[in-house]
Amino acid sequence: MPFSRRRFLRHSALATTTLIAAPAIFRSGAFGAENPIVVGSLHDQSGPIAASGTPMVYALQLAVDEINAGGGLLGRPLKVIHYDTQSNIQMYSQFAQQLAVKDKVDVVHGGITSASREAVRPTFDRFKVLYFYNVLYEGGVCDRNTFCTGTTPAQTVEKLVPSAMKKAGKKAYIIAADYNYGQITAKWMTKYVKDNGGEVLSTDFFPLDVTNFGTTISKIQAAKPDLILSALVGGNHTAFYRQWTSAGMKGKIPIASTTFGLVNEPSTLDAAESDSILGAYGYFEELTTPASKSFVEKIKKAHPDSPYVSELAACTYEGVMLWAAGVKKAASIDRMKVIAALEDGIAFDGPSGKVSLDKPTHHTTRNAFLAEVKDRKWSVLESYSDVKPADTASVCDLVKNPNDTKQYIINL
Repeated sequence: MPFSRRRFLRHSALATTTLIAAPAIFRSGAFGAENPIVVGSLHDQSGPIAASGTPMVYALQLAVDEINAGGGLLGRPLKVIHYDTQSNIQMYSQFAQQLAVKDKVDVVHGGITSASREAVRPTFDRFKVLYFYNVLYEGGVCDRNTFCTGTTPAQTVEKLVPSAMKKAGKKAYIIAADYNYGQITAKWMTKYVKDNGGEVLSTDFFPLDVTNFGTTISKIQAAKPDLILSALVGGNHTAFYRQWTSAGMKGKIPIASTTFGLVNEPSTLDAAESDSILGAYGYFEELTTPASKSFVEKIKKAHPDSPYVSELAACTYEGVMLWAAGVKKAASIDRMKVIAALEDGIAFDGPSGKVSLDKPTHHTTRNAFLAEVKDRKWSVLESYSDVKPADTASVCDLVKNPNDTKQYIINL
């Protein structure tokens, strides 16, 4: 029996509570509102990461609505408690504790930057709250309490770098965000450049609040690379692409990026600033499969002003559905029973295609796609089916070492 409406609570940094949807009105009988399964949500809906976080919230809300419309889980409705973390790591730490201790949620889906993930993961481990991180990232997290549903460098960067080198040449210049995602992704870029017979001329890192790239552009011009590999992150770093074009460099040195598009760059930049940039992800809004088209249509019908629906949104939707499949299989909301069920061959056919959980690593085997920006949209060039998350640096095996909580980092 479906639930008639949804409950989705959003909390601000001031701990005030507003409703981003009407309060739930649950049907009588076994589906009473007094005993919901509580889902925690930590996503940025303000600040420089908001264009990434907002569609993730919409995707989570869509998944919960669909589950509730189908009767909920275990005869109980889902209730979401959401905090806008405001692109602020301190807020992540504060609200992770709130979700675990005060709200007593059954699972958390959230985090965007790798810094935010590492700010909250120890809290959920400590308080034994199941955690889903639904974001592409640098790889290596090995934690039985955590499931990472987004792509890793072995699934996307390994495809992006040789494709860019084939198009442009062997000499690369890397620019990346100055925190763990950018630093570790730059190592993966370096590995794949060298694996394909190339060299990295220089690697520059930038804090997330940097907006002036004039000095760096001059350095790149002097270095004369064949291509730029970018792992810049967030709305502030979008300024690089504008300044690159203003300097007359667009079209002279190609750019391939592991992050371009995640804060809506193709539609917010002019075509002259974004055309021909290469990217590789586990999902693009432009995919024409029925599942993808339906997913995008549902989000944009409910939220006409939604930013670009990227891999982050697709993985969030798929992450919630994978968790729900685990609860159903476990016939319980008990954390360890759900983890055991998730490790036992759980898969879901979502907007990106079939997504299956990998037992030893708690990552996903999923499709990957290579695309190029054309006229402010992505044009998919190549598709790769059932790409495994494992990589040469990964020594994660949660079957042999179930108490592991490390993040393994590539050594060059």
